[in-house]
Amino acid sequence: MTVSPDLDRRFRDAAATLGLIDVGYDIVDSPIGDLLVAASDRGLATISFDPDPGERLEQLARMAGPRVLRSPRSVDGARRELDEYFAGRRRAFDLTLDLRKLPAFTISVLDELAGVPYGETTTYGALAQRVGHPRAARAVGTVMNRNRIPIVLPCHRVVGSTGNLTGYAGGLDRKFKLLELEGAR
Repeated sequence: MTVSPDLDRRFRDAAATLGLIDVGYDIVDSPIGDLLVAASDRGLATISFDPDPGERLEQLARMAGPRVLRSPRSVDGARRELDEYFAGRRRAFDLTLDLRKLPAFTISVLDELAGVPYGETTTYGALAQRVGHPRAARAVGTVMNRNRIPIVLPCHRVVGSTGNLTGYAGGLDRKFKLLELEGAR
C-alpha cells in the first residue's frame, strides 16, 4: 500500500502534536551539504554531516527513546537559525540543547566551546586549560570529534596549536568553509 505525501505529512504532524515522538528529525539543506538535524522535547539533539540517518538514528533512540520519526516540524527552530547563520544574519544560536548521557568532562568542554566567539578560533590546549585540565588537549580533541551538535557547538573554531586546521568530523573542507563564512580564514 502506498501512502500519499499529504497523509504521511498529516500522520507525522499528528504524532508531533500528540507528543508521540521521542526524537524528530529532518534533512536540512545547507551550503556545506545536507545535514541531518534532530531534536527531542529537551532540545536540539544532533546535527550530522551524514544525511544517511541509519546509525545516528539508532544512537538517538538509545539516548532519548525508540520513537524516532522524520518530522520536519520538530526541527523548524533549528532549521531557521541554521538558515540565518549560513546567510550571515546570525552569529550566535539561541537553541536549547539536549546533552543528556554525556560525561561531565565532555559537558564542561562543550560549555567552554560554546563561548568561543563567532569569527574567532581557539586551540585544543586553550580549551583544556579553560576547563581546568591543561594537559588534556588530546581529550578535548576527542570531545570535538564526537561533538553531537557541530556548528551550533562550534568545534570548527578549534584549531591546532600552530593555528593550522586539524581534523574535523565533517571534513576539513567543511571546517574551512565554516571559518571562511565567519571571516576567521
